Amino acid sequence: MTARNHRSPSKNPREATADAKARLATHLARAGLKRSRTRDAVVDTFLETPGHVSAEELTTLVRRRAPGVGFTTVYRALKLLEDCGLATASQFGDGHAHYERVVEGTHHDHLVCTECGAIVEFENPEIEKLQEKVGRQHGFEVTSHRTELYGRCPRCVAGGREASTARRAS
Repeated sequence: MTARNHRSPSKNPREATADAKARLATHLARAGLKRSRTRDAVVDTFLETPGHVSAEELTTLVRRRAPGVGFTTVYRALKLLEDCGLATASQFGDGHAHYERVVEGTHHDHLVCTECGAIVEFENPEIEKLQEKVGRQHGFEVTSHRTELYGRCPRCVAGGREASTARRAS
């Protein structure tokens, strides 16, 4: 899981959470599904969790408040959140989907450490402008995008330097 490093939405967190729950309730009604305490526990935990979380990590977190919740229930709830636009899944090369809350009016990209798996969210207006320019140059009307940069985080780079220095000394 990672902490968010981008601008705050225009609404306060309580309003945003209330709006998200209302949006989910509408989606459930349209799909002919009913609310359940178990699903509510998953949704509440997800909405309270900052950053990216795998279904496995979310299951562990949900079980702190509702011990009997199973992985399949968590996974299905995440899919519902994705279907109604409240969550998005990303693959960062570790074989697991990482879900994060979608907050309207915000956008960010990702730096992913290939050594330890750390995920850093960032915004860069220059990158955004360049992507729009590239789209226009190719006749595209860009409606969305994802930018993921892969490499080694400062901690892993520092750890690698220390390890190679220690090897030279022996």
